[in-house]
Amino acid sequence: MLVGPTGGGKTVNYKMLAHAMSALKGQGDYQKVHYHILNPKSITMEQLYGGLDPATNEWNDGIAAILVAESSKDETLDKHWIMFDGPVDALWIESMNTVLDDNKKLCLNSGAIINLTAHMTMMFEVEDLSVASPATVSRCGMIYMEPGALGLTPLIKTWMEHLPPSMKLRKQTLPMIDKLFEKYCEPMINFTRKNCPEPVVTVDNNLAQSMFRVLDCFLVPYHDTELKKVTAEEVEDLESMIEAFFVFAAVWSVGCTTTLEGRAKFNNKIKEIMGKDCKYKFPNNGTCYDYKFVIEKKEWIYWTETVEAFTIDSKAAYSEIIVPTFDSIRMKFVKGLLLKNKKHVLAPGPTGTGKTVNIMNLMN
Repeated sequence: MLVGPTGGGKTVNYKMLAHAMSALKGQGDYQKVHYHILNPKSITMEQLYGGLDPATNEWNDGIAAILVAESSKDETLDKHWIMFDGPVDALWIESMNTVLDDNKKLCLNSGAIINLTAHMTMMFEVEDLSVASPATVSRCGMIYMEPGALGLTPLIKTWMEHLPPSMKLRKQTLPMIDKLFEKYCEPMINFTRKNCPEPVVTVDNNLAQSMFRVLDCFLVPYHDTELKKVTAEEVEDLESMIEAFFVFAAVWSVGCTTTLEGRAKFNNKIKEIMGKDCKYKFPNNGTCYDYKFVIEKKEWIYWTETVEAFTIDSKAAYSEIIVPTFDSIRMKFVKGLLLKNKKHVLAPGPTGTGKTVNIMNLMN
């Protein structure tokens, strides 16, 4: 049973182990590994283990029963891992007790009993064991994987390996990006953890990856295409703006998950870290959340100055009139930036704060 919050490397670890064992097939006791993944909480108990069809009164096998049955039919020495990737609760896990003990049998309500072979393993990938019973816990080996043990360095190195090839046209570009990560990424995440409360709890890896996604959006024009090759001069121009991209990405990834009080602290900290050497410092008035970096002008512009003056269409119905506000302008830009570059967006918040209206306005 792999236990730990999101971002700890649970999935990657067991898949890497499976691929390594498969690659070593024939050497010693290693055999090819097949893993079968399902989320037990995404379906009903009848869909998981099987149940009677109310219309025909016929028995229909569940997904878990089919996976176990198909794996048990394999007469080769290949290993089969049945991976339950989802929360553990008392409803579905108790039916696993006979599977996990020495009997190694899956007993179904239909009366069928499926014996597990010696090459089959039941595995679980869960965030916590808050509702798991002692009977289940005592039958499984526990491996706890914490995101903090992984750190941010592997994520940063992996992201940098996937940068556009044009980034290598100048020797100083990649070292410059590496130094900016040292300056902004980990220090701001650590500061947020200690000083900024979060209404929706995140993990460090998630905040770092959110920062990568915003940076990816800014670096899209620097990918070579069939029609255009990026030149060293363009990369040199990027180097002059890259720190502003990092600051904007940090504000709208690491700094946007906290409360208003937390944002005030974050604003002071990021301005302190930017220091006097930063070429593109924020204007004295307002906070870091009040400005957008405009690439064409190479300067920070107040959000309300980045849109055209609002006018009401005389033919529009009252319900169709949406007056842009300070919040809606910046949220619309950040969501649009991510969506146009095929990045997923999560918009949490209490009812009545304009989430649906702003998203519909953006889509239209």
